[in-house]
Amino acid sequence: MSRLFDPLRKAREVESIVTRQGEEGQERKYYRFRGGSWYGGIATADCVGCCLRCVFCWSYYPREHPDTCGTFYSPSEVARRLLAIAKRRGYNKVRISGSEPTIGKEHLLKVFEYVSVEKVLFILETNGILIGYDRDYARALSRFDNIHVRVSIKGCTPDEFSRLTGAVPEAFELQLKALENLLDAGVSCHPAVMLSFSDRDSIAYLVQKLSEIEPTLVNNIEEEYVILYPHVARRLKQAGIWPRTYCSLR
Repeated sequence: MSRLFDPLRKAREVESIVTRQGEEGQERKYYRFRGGSWYGGIATADCVGCCLRCVFCWSYYPREHPDTCGTFYSPSEVARRLLAIAKRRGYNKVRISGSEPTIGKEHLLKVFEYVSVEKVLFILETNGILIGYDRDYARALSRFDNIHVRVSIKGCTPDEFSRLTGAVPEAFELQLKALENLLDAGVSCHPAVMLSFSDRDSIAYLVQKLSEIEPTLVNNIEEEYVILYPHVARRLKQAGIWPRTYCSLR
């Protein structure tokens, strides 16, 4: 069995690979920019590098090969590409996805500054680990009024989280703390929960934890289920983990 890791330490290690200092500040690695139908139409920048190792991840290659995958972009370049896609396709939303966008705090906040001058909604998709650890991260995000944060919770209990991500069970609480910090800072947010591997008891556990933070969070849970892409199915079988519920490509 693989040794469990500390995702905060992992985040620091990954940041040293996927960020660097450029002429206008911190640059970050991305592997593609695209449009898509999610959220009714959104421009997406897919970044490189994550602090978790989710066994069900569809984007595991950029996560596991941050040294060789992707290209460095400045914050202004990322914003320019996102806004150009949004304008060309008639979108009013942009996001950073693919891996963990909160790695490289300085870079991300500068991207927000550039995007905030336009009338678009920025959806930040995050596992919440760094925002849960750093209350000031949530406060920094509160400076922008066009941000909504989607905190993607990996499983419903500490043990489930650890089995799915490879991280220490204690880090599960950082995802919940992220929601608490964001709400305290007045940042719009909601939980998205991977439920494919959860039974009724574990779901009840998470619902109770969320209600202790803020009862309305329970009503705003976005249910996530594994999409069985061939490469995802192979990795799940190799790990000896199979979802109770999943979305088939057929």
